[in-house]
Amino acid sequence: MAELDAELHVQHLSHSFGPHEILRDISFNLKEGHVISVVGPSGGGKTTLLHLCAGFLDVEEGKVTNTFNKHAFAFQETRLLPWQTTLDNIAFGLKAQGMRKQQRYHLATEIALRFGLEKKDLSKFPKDLSGGMRQRVSFARALVIEPQLLFLDEPFSALDIGLKQELQQILIQLISDGRLTVFFITHDLMEAVRLSDQIIVLDVDPGRVAHTFTIEKPQQERDDAYVYAETAKLLANPVIIKTFELSIASSRNKPDKGAAA
Repeated sequence: MAELDAELHVQHLSHSFGPHEILRDISFNLKEGHVISVVGPSGGGKTTLLHLCAGFLDVEEGKVTNTFNKHAFAFQETRLLPWQTTLDNIAFGLKAQGMRKQQRYHLATEIALRFGLEKKDLSKFPKDLSGGMRQRVSFARALVIEPQLLFLDEPFSALDIGLKQELQQILIQLISDGRLTVFFITHDLMEAVRLSDQIIVLDVDPGRVAHTFTIEKPQQERDDAYVYAETAKLLANPVIIKTFELSIASSRNKPDKGAAA
């Protein structure tokens, strides 16, 4: 019998904190080698959804089935261990797997250099690194263990555009090589268009699926012109306008004709 592809399967998932309903009836299926992003206004339960899928929170209603053997995480806050050097932070997951020191240091050094760090940075502590360097370390730590599934919670939001594109290109290469599946939380539609096979739009109060957009073009073929054009189409879509209240924001920015008269 052929081996089944791994998947993250979410069925009728709902969640509440006390009397406050956060998520209602969320369903989707993330197949191996694909990228799903979740976008929506703040307070819509995007991070709660990721935490449920990743096993950080107990599922109260519905079902989450994760058949990936190995997964890793990268967050907006890098969550590096302040008492560990760059090298030890990157190698942390390898150490947890029981890998010998020499081998894990070798692999950690290789991926650190690939992510644009220099050898002199490996002995530094997080407090001595810039924000961009800390995010490089966070991504290197996540990917050095060669996860099948990578959970991302707005990891690019505080980065300058150059570093953002650099890290995204590394992910795109891993995705195109068939070595990575990604579940991605973002508030940035352009990021979602650049990286995703499917974009799930969550409405708020409670968080629920307003629409799912599918992008057929492979990630490595999406140049800036394509990303800008597809993002513009999304911004003109009635679901996006309603969910993000873009029409309200636009009307507030229009000049008052009566005042101008």
